[in-house]
Amino acid sequence: MSHQICIRSAVVDDVETIYQLLKPFVKNSITLQRDRDNIFQHLQEFLVAEYDGALAGVVCAHIYGKNLAEVRSLVVDPDCQNHGVGRLLVEGCEHWLADMGVSKVFALTYVTDFFIKLGYRTVSKESLPHKIWTVCVHCSRFADCDEVAVEKQLFDTLSNP
Repeated sequence: MSHQICIRSAVVDDVETIYQLLKPFVKNSITLQRDRDNIFQHLQEFLVAEYDGALAGVVCAHIYGKNLAEVRSLVVDPDCQNHGVGRLLVEGCEHWLADMGVSKVFALTYVTDFFIKLGYRTVSKESLPHKIWTVCVHCSRFADCDEVAVEKQLFDTLSNP
């Protein structure tokens, strides 16, 4: 049986479902807590995946500047994992960011192999700019972070995207 997967920009009617999708991953300390107000405030940064018509995944792309953005809050409903939903969400972010002129993207992750398969490479967290840590200081693991930093060059900064 073939499944229909659609990646699209999030809309206000998605906020509650996004919140519910993130909740178990927050509980298991995989992603940072986002309350509904935070999701509303950053809604323009979110893409969602519809799997056979139901919201099954979410990702957020936060832009730090012309040359750097972060893929964050990437989660896929466990019932819809291993069907390419996460890959399509990340690729959707990459296309959106490249179209806006952002040349490099990174993520802090526990699923390094997933990102490596998508063309990312591991980097030291210390190589990332200090401004990315403004969200991290709210994490209970900040002092002893065990996430791995990965990054991907979306295009050469000397050429157009």
